[in-house]
Amino acid sequence: MSRIKFLVLFVFMLCMAAPAVHAQITPQDMERLKKMEDSLVVTVDSMYEALIPDTRLGYTERFVRQLVRTLRIPNSYHYGFDTLKKVINIIYAEDGAFRMFNWAIEPGNPVPKRYYAAIQLPTPELKLIGLNDYTDKLDQGLEDSVLTGGKWFGAIYYRIMPQVVGGKKIYTMFGLNNASLLTNRKVLDPMYFNDKGGVTFGAQIFGVGSRANPKVKVQRFVLEYKKSVAATMNWDPERQMIVYDKLESMSNDPSRRYTLVPSGQYDGLVWADDLWHVRHGIMQVQILQDGQAPDE
Repeated sequence: MSRIKFLVLFVFMLCMAAPAVHAQITPQDMERLKKMEDSLVVTVDSMYEALIPDTRLGYTERFVRQLVRTLRIPNSYHYGFDTLKKVINIIYAEDGAFRMFNWAIEPGNPVPKRYYAAIQLPTPELKLIGLNDYTDKLDQGLEDSVLTGGKWFGAIYYRIMPQVVGGKKIYTMFGLNNASLLTNRKVLDPMYFNDKGGVTFGAQIFGVGSRANPKVKVQRFVLEYKKSVAATMNWDPERQMIVYDKLESMSNDPSRRYTLVPSGQYDGLVWADDLWHVRHGIMQVQILQDGQAPDE
């Protein structure tokens, strides 16, 4: 199956709906969910570990079919998938408005790592919104692109924070994309539900100018850095801000993103007046010599 045909199938299946007529999961449906979850876990193992990498896309297609059949069971939103979430990412928005099934596979050369996601809403009728990884089309315009129609900068998400902007709920999606050969990217990607029943990625909720046009705010906040290092970007509840590593170039050329590494200092983003505002130098890691006591 070609990649284009597979993506069309993926979106079609994830937009299917089935009625949910019970307020709670019946014992019979609970038993069905458990059995189907076991089958999903078996398929995931092949999807990740198949000895012939080219077959992993086929197992992914099988997993999508199984997942759709499983979620069509009435009130499946209230089933926790405790076993499945050990092998794929299942994450809830902090306000409980939706959950996301999220995973990545490595099909093998020449196809890079691919990301997958489906958003499930807790509606009386099952609604799933499938997302298509658009990473390879966004290298130049990643910060500035608004994505609709299921297009999405693929990532594995680790936090989903809601904010209200002008009466509209916008979710700041914390994600990691390591599909590039030279760099990793942490991303804060704004997402909201649009009037067409889908989702839009990208919103000017960051007080940061675009590299392409500094007078225009970015649509998403990206921290891109050298592949072999780790960088932090997460919510700090004590400081009430997003804290992230300040990066510096190992070759004194910040435009070469693959040379950027953590500097030992941290910057932050604070929410105020419908924007994430940058705060520089919020804390610094103190490097001590042998026998030296830390500063008070």
